[in-house]
Amino acid sequence: MNEGDKAPAITATASDGSSINLGAPGQPLVLYFYPKDDTTGCTREAQDFTALAGDYAKAGVKVVGLSRDPMKKHEKFIGKYSLSVPLISDEDGRISDAFGTWVEKSMYGRKYMGMERATYLIGADGRILKAWRKVKVPDHAAEVLKAAKEAA
Repeated sequence: MNEGDKAPAITATASDGSSINLGAPGQPLVLYFYPKDDTTGCTREAQDFTALAGDYAKAGVKVVGLSRDPMKKHEKFIGKYSLSVPLISDEDGRISDAFGTWVEKSMYGRKYMGMERATYLIGADGRILKAWRKVKVPDHAAEVLKAAKEAA
């Protein structure tokens, strides 16, 4: 998915019970993809988005994280770190496949499939307003907030 593309019309249920149609979310939506619950970078990213949740809400922007972890694992992750950002479980991979974030990775010469850390700012109409690929965690949540405010 690239800027200007229409997000896929996939409806997902987040950990807070909300149902989100990615193709027409009805309000600006930040959808961030991350590899795995309770790992150093992913925890930091979730905490950073949680710390700015009030600012996102003031801007009228919903923030949702997504990984392939099961919902039970998400619930433990949310509880352990008091996260306020809802999470989506993409166990079947249909969302990460549609966004192209399930990619081949390499570590110590071994190739494997995994989640690319990526973030999408999706407009209320489902258009991708901005895309960040191969995200580095430090200051990312603040950078996305700035872009979301500009787009709102």
